[in-house]
Amino acid sequence: MSVQVPSGAHAAQTRPHRSRSAIRLWLVAALVVTGFGLLALSVATYFGATYGVQITLLSVLAAAIPLGIVVPTFLWLDRFEAEPTRLLLIAFLWGALVAAVLAAVTNTSALAVIEAVSSAQEARAVTAVVVAPVVEESLKGLLVLLIWWRMRREFDGIIDGMVYAGITAAGFAFTENIQYLATAYSEGGAEMLGATFVLRCLFSPFAHPMFTVATGLGIGVASVSRSRWLRVLAPVLGWLLAVIGHGLWNLAAVVGGEGIITIYLLVEVPVFLGFLALVTWARRSEGRLIGRHLTAYVQAGWLSAAEVGMLASMGRRREARHWARVNTGRAGLAAMRAFQDTASELALLRRRMGHTPVDAPMLADEHALLAALVQARRNFTGLAVT
Repeated sequence: MSVQVPSGAHAAQTRPHRSRSAIRLWLVAALVVTGFGLLALSVATYFGATYGVQITLLSVLAAAIPLGIVVPTFLWLDRFEAEPTRLLLIAFLWGALVAAVLAAVTNTSALAVIEAVSSAQEARAVTAVVVAPVVEESLKGLLVLLIWWRMRREFDGIIDGMVYAGITAAGFAFTENIQYLATAYSEGGAEMLGATFVLRCLFSPFAHPMFTVATGLGIGVASVSRSRWLRVLAPVLGWLLAVIGHGLWNLAAVVGGEGIITIYLLVEVPVFLGFLALVTWARRSEGRLIGRHLTAYVQAGWLSAAEVGMLASMGRRREARHWARVNTGRAGLAAMRAFQDTASELALLRRRMGHTPVDAPMLADEHALLAALVQARRNFTGLAVT
């Protein structure tokens, strides 16, 4: 497919898909901020009333520690083409507030219903192993599905699905850990708090993200597939894998003793190693994908072969940023970052143009990205490829 760039007149007449009226933007932003704010206040009030302010604050601090491991991992994965910060923040808040609150209400209600027809021990086991995985993975995965459905131009494949799923799950685990840690301290003091912290925050900080990443991976596959059946089956299969993995993890907790050690070593550790391999492969694969889809712009004269080689490798990107910082200062470094980010977005747009009908907004986006690419290059070299 040849590179198509609309004329300046056509681009001026084409309204970019991201544009929104100022009133609508402010209204939506106000509703989102208000909704999350009210939920946060409700959750804080509940924790404070149930466990006390001091225990709650201690639990919040302890629950925040694994975030320093999990969140940077997904930001590292997202480095080639970073997702909008506002969407990542919404994903985290959705997991920490919306999904966590709805899951708590649903799981508690299900437990009460099951207890009416069975023993309390059986009800807790069924809720933990069957109900909770279905409810929680559905609520976490729903946010990824909504982003794909409503913002398809921002959703570029499996890495985006994995990143949004992982950040959402990190938020969910944060709130859940606060509750588990506060309960542990209330019932068993510092000793039980320490044991719970080690088990949940140090031994398994990636548990929730690993489960939900399966859903995100399925949605990511669907987002780049031309097959109608695969676009339906991939998210469903990913969700099923997430539910099964979550159920096995909760089963280990229910069994306890040697059972949890056995499942942890034979199931969870291999799954975690597979998760790390998947993350590494996905990041490298996106680099190769960027290089492949930018080749058309070399042929058209917008990029040089050396630039594409740099853009396809994270190591060479770092070298280019270092060069820009040393030779052109902070302004040049900012321009190099903009050049790299714009090129990544352009490559992923190019891929999207290959498996979906090309429309006027896509062409307008391509024109705008190419113009931004040229301007960024001029900012750190003063010279454009011709």
